[in-house]
Amino acid sequence: MISDIRQQRLAENLVGYSVKVGKGDKVWIDVIGESGALPACIVREVYKRGGMPFVNYIDKRMLREILKGASGEMLDIWAKRDVAFMEQMDCYIGIRGDVNNYELSDVPEQNMREYERRYAEPVHSGVRVPKTRWVILRYPTTGMSQLAGMSTEAFEDYYFNVCCLDYEKMGNAMEPLVKLMNSTDKVRIVAKDTDLTFSIKGIGAVKCAGGCNIPDGEVYTAPVKESVNGYIHYNVPSIEDGFRFEDVRLEFKDGKIVNATANDSVRANALFDTDGGARYVGEFAIGVNPYVTKAIGDILFDEKISGSIHFTPGCCYDDAPNGNKSALHWDLVLCQTPELGGGEIWFDGVLIRKDGRFVIKELECLNPENLK
Repeated sequence: MISDIRQQRLAENLVGYSVKVGKGDKVWIDVIGESGALPACIVREVYKRGGMPFVNYIDKRMLREILKGASGEMLDIWAKRDVAFMEQMDCYIGIRGDVNNYELSDVPEQNMREYERRYAEPVHSGVRVPKTRWVILRYPTTGMSQLAGMSTEAFEDYYFNVCCLDYEKMGNAMEPLVKLMNSTDKVRIVAKDTDLTFSIKGIGAVKCAGGCNIPDGEVYTAPVKESVNGYIHYNVPSIEDGFRFEDVRLEFKDGKIVNATANDSVRANALFDTDGGARYVGEFAIGVNPYVTKAIGDILFDEKISGSIHFTPGCCYDDAPNGNKSALHWDLVLCQTPELGGGEIWFDGVLIRKDGRFVIKELECLNPENLK
């Protein structure tokens, strides 16, 4: 049983720091799966700050039943309702508490694609992301403990260390990396079976220090859409649409994925064929959370691994736009720590990170020992 004190502290951070609720703000508290006392703690905190909480619950098993039989007409009606609701909101707090990360594994692929295209894209990509102050987090369930290979108590301790670190300190330490990325043109990523080049010139970098995800800890931008060339072999598994993908390897030519393989290449290519933008990349990010040191099979944690990058096929973000639009946004992670083969990041011919550690003076503040 997670103590109410821990959950209340997390609620205070979410409401006060992440989405900065103020008097009169309307807040959608959207819960999928288990959530313990956290939603109640959030409601209390929203009221304390003069806001209006609106709570929505859905069980993941119920979502599975809905999606297995959902028609296009139904998805459109559902999306129309929630777009109208989201447009009235100032803030959005999304809580995801998966007991079984594979709950959606037997939903037909076509149904998942239609859900992403007809519901998720208009509601979340179309309204939530550009028009609200939002944060999404996982709730520590027994299922997550199993994914991490940890006891429930040990995982809960880990979770609250990761999620309740000093994000203001992290945000300040990120400023030199943001400045450097904003002045960089050419990027090269090198690792085992990876040699990738692209430009980030003119896109702009965004720091993530507790504002949009909990846990947080990344700085992201996007590649110039048609500048990506080379190949990348992701070494962190990814659970997408209820399937565990491993050994995803992508080859790019002039920005486009021209070859994709994985432990199930047919499934992977079906995702990349979601629409015209799914074979282009919408995000390049560098992970720096000092408490996230290994993959646990949950992307909100894994993409923040200190010493990692993620290079994301699909839609870009509005605050780092490269023009790519898609219903897909598939964060795939390459970890460059020595345990996973190491690797290098080069900016305009200068080595900035080697084997997961920043090697130029102005970025050493982002190495793990300096963020704890």
